Parts: sequence; structure tokens; C-alpha cells
Amino acid sequence: MDRAYKPMAMQSDRRSSPTPRTPRQTLSLALAPRRPRARAIVATIAGAVAACGFQPFALWPLTLIGVAWLLELTMRARTGRQVFALGWFFGLGHFTLANNWIATAFTYQAEMPAWLGMIAVVLLALYLALFPAAAILAAWLVVRPDRDGAAPRRFGALLLAFAGAWIVTEWTRGWLFTGFAWNPIGVALLGGFDSRGLALLTQWVGTYGLSGVLLLLAGLPGVCARAGMGTKRRAVWALPVVVIAAGLTWVMYAPGPPATQGAIPYTLVQPDLRQEVIDDPRHFEPNFRKLATLSLPLQPGDRRLVLWPESGLGDFLRDGYPAYTYAAYTYAADPLIARKRIGRVIGPYGLLLTGAVDLVIDHDEEVAARNSVTAIDGGGAILAGYSKAHLVPFGEYLPLRWVLEPLGASRFVAGTLDFWPGPGPRTIDFGPYGEAGIQICYEIVFSGHVVDPHNRPDYIFNPSNDGWFGAWGPPQHLAQARLRAIEEGMPVLRSTTTGISAVVDADGIVRAFVPWHKAGRLDGRIPPPHEPTLFARLGNLLPLALAALLLFSSLCVVALNRRWS
Repeated sequence: MDRAYKPMAMQSDRRSSPTPRTPRQTLSLALAPRRPRARAIVATIAGAVAACGFQPFALWPLTLIGVAWLLELTMRARTGRQVFALGWFFGLGHFTLANNWIATAFTYQAEMPAWLGMIAVVLLALYLALFPAAAILAAWLVVRPDRDGAAPRRFGALLLAFAGAWIVTEWTRGWLFTGFAWNPIGVALLGGFDSRGLALLTQWVGTYGLSGVLLLLAGLPGVCARAGMGTKRRAVWALPVVVIAAGLTWVMYAPGPPATQGAIPYTLVQPDLRQEVIDDPRHFEPNFRKLATLSLPLQPGDRRLVLWPESGLGDFLRDGYPAYTYAAYTYAADPLIARKRIGRVIGPYGLLLTGAVDLVIDHDEEVAARNSVTAIDGGGAILAGYSKAHLVPFGEYLPLRWVLEPLGASRFVAGTLDFWPGPGPRTIDFGPYGEAGIQICYEIVFSGHVVDPHNRPDYIFNPSNDGWFGAWGPPQHLAQARLRAIEEGMPVLRSTTTGISAVVDADGIVRAFVPWHKAGRLDGRIPPPHEPTLFARLGNLLPLALAALLLFSSLCVVALNRRWS
């Protein structure tokens, strides 16, 4: 009895005592835990890590790490539901951190409480997270890596499919329900002000294609690590990763081409008008004086293009409105007087492009407004205008007003009138001041939709009011404007109320800028455009073609893998 009992006791002890884990196993469980709740937390952290590659941090290696982390989690998933959840939690962390600047907008209006701002950020992230979730699920369904998670070919197929699917979903995010194209993940590969990084590829593959390139780079270490498993020469497989990492680091910080001077002189103004005073009629006149002081010609008779920001000018500039609409403005109750004094500021040979608000009048009543840019010459005459086409939901109009307004929702922008959209990108010929393309504020973030393809301008003017969006929004906005410059091969001039105002050449290099929350002006000559890039000719057909190639390559790898196995 004793002999039979003792071995059983000893066996029971052996089963109950946990097997010690190696450091590698411990790290693997920490990065890719088995419990669903833990996996959700880890995926959310991975998404937030990936967002650190955006401005103002610009820590692009963290974006690669965050994406690689998501891929490793996916390789350990066993069902499509698990994969979709991983992608969704990744997106939740990613978009919540990256778009936190939206919460600041709630602090500048009285209709809704400021604490609602962070809730709005999370609610938006709940929706945006569906796009990375759809991308990773589509890739997983193509590859089904659960049978052999360590195989390099299977991981490579997942990576190719994920990059292709991400391009498609990110492009879809840019137009679905009017689109929210902010912060495509590829913007993390944009270098500093004096470099372009890997973003120079956008002239051939577009911004969405650049996002696909980032995903491929993020998954490369996983491919090499799996290829080296079970071999005696594991270090050999680390060599490509080291070489590519060194090359990528060099590219990210390599200085861009030298500056070239164009023929069109400009004065670009940043008045530093804070958001808390910009819509207050008591400050309209001081705000104008600030703009005027910063805009005076350096020499009498200067011929130049003067650029003022969105929202900086309080006066209505156009004739024909009911008299009561002009009454609230401190000085220019007559639009002719407003234009004449602007003409005196810029000088007889100047041309001003300024943000303004135009009204839509029907039967002597205001029915809507337009966010516009108005061109005024030195004599105070209006030469042309442009109305913003891509409006901001809840900013410039209230969607589903009949439902949301009774619930207490309102727009962030002061006033009760909704803004109406304009016809879209157009080129305006200003003679000696060149042919201008105009994109107001948010419009500049929409890849492939910033230039009239049938009438290419010499430069893009991008007036903006980024005073709503704290310290994170303005540098992110500038980064995306730089991507448009590289894609189109065209200089972009940004005049903003509070910064960051900048002159970006056709290579995406920032040649001059005024820092955030500083008043100042920039004087110089507009950099010349390049010849139309491949992207300028073909637009988003290029990234979609790249996505199709990546998905087809993934299917080929899967088919070959099945044949070899």
C-alpha cells in the first residue's frame, strides 16, 4: 500500500507544481497574452504606441513597433472574432491618442460642456477603429495562419495581405460618410522640416500607398525572425533587418534638395489671434489692426501677394446683404469701406488672399454661409473667390440637424447658420501673381482631391484656423499639408491664425515657418512647382493598384505554401 501510494503522491506533486518559464516565454506571454481581456488591453496599448509616430512626438520607430505588435498578436489568434477584436482595440488606442486634439475644441464654445470633448474623441475612435479591424480580419481570412503560426511564408502572406487591405480601408476612411482622412499611418514616415524621409515615395504611390510601405517595414523583422527559427545561422537573418533599419534611419534624416527661388513675391501673415477672441465682435477691430500692422509693405510700391488666414477677418466683404447683417461689426458697416482700407494696407500693387465668410441670401434673409477665400486688389476690388468644398461635420454644419438639435447638439463654430459647400478644387489665374489653387483648412488632408486635374495651378494656398486644436492638431495638420506638396509636386503656403504657418516647397521641405502661438510674417518668393508627378497624373489609382498587387502576391504565397506542404 505504501509503495503504491508514494509514487501517486509524488506524481500529484509534480503535476501541481508549475513548470518554470524561460525569459523568452515570459516576454512572449507579456506581449501576446492568452486571456481575451489581457489581449484587448495589449492591443489597445499597441495602437497607442503606433500613434506616437505622429506629430508632435514624431517617434516613427514606435509606429513600426506598434504595427509589428499587432501582427504578432494576430498570428496567435485562432478565430476571426479574435482577430477583428484585436484590430478594433488597436484602432481604439491608436485614434484616441492621435485625435485627442479634438477635445480642445469643446473648451471654446458654451453650447456643450468641455468634459464632453474627451467622450467625443473616444466615440469617434470607436468608429474609426472599424477600419484597422476590417483590414486585419481581411488579411487573416486570406491567410488563416492559425495552423502554423511560426512559418515564415505564412507570416509573409499575412503581412502582404494586411498591407494591401490597410491601403483599401484607409482610402475608404477618406471618403465614407464624407470622410475622415486625418493622420494616415504613413505620415509617420515624413521626416523633419528639412527632410522628406520615406514620404518622397508618395509622388509614386500616394499617401495611402506610403501607409502600405510602413506596414511592410514593420513586419519585416517578424519575417526574418521566423526564417531564422530552427536554423544554426540565426544571426544571418538578423543582418537584413539591421541593414534596412540603418538605411531607413539615414533616409528619415537625410537633408532634402537645396531651395530654389520662384518669381512671385509674397508676404504671409500669422497674427496669433487666439480662439477665445476671434469670434468676439469687441475684438474685430483690434484683430484687424494686428493683421494690418503685420502686412504693411517693406518698401512703398512693393508688388506682392499677401496671404491672410482663415477666420482672421471679421468684416463681410461682399455687397448686397441686408443692412442688419453689417451692423454688428465695429468698423466696416459698409463692405466698400472694409475693402478700401484693406487696399490701403496691402498697397496699390498688392493682391490679398484672405479667409472670409460669405452669406447666402434668399428673399432678403440669410439662409446659409460659405467659408471662403476672397481676392482683393490694392484698389479694394474683389477679383475672385473660392468657397470651401469639404466641410467639417459639427464644425461647419450639424448633420441630421432635425434629430440632433433637439437633443442639445450644436456646431462648434459660432452662429446658427450652416455652411454650404463650394464646387471643389479650382485654379484661379491672378496674372502676375500666378495661378493659385486654394484649399481651406481641413480640405488639405484629402489625398488626391486638392488640385483641379484639368488646370494645374502654380501653388496651393491653405489658409487655416488651427486655434481650436491645442498643441497636437497644428503640427499634424502641417505634416499632412507637406504630404500634399510631395504628392502633387507643388508648393503649399499655409497662413494660420495661431500657427504653424509655413512655406512648403514642391519637395515637401519647410523653407520658412512661424512657430505656434507667435505673431509674425514671412517674406520671400513662392518656390516653383515641379512637373506633374505620377500621382498628380493618376491619383489614387496608384495606391489602389499597389493594394491589388499586395493582395494578389499574398494569395500566390498562400497557394505555394499549400503546394509545398
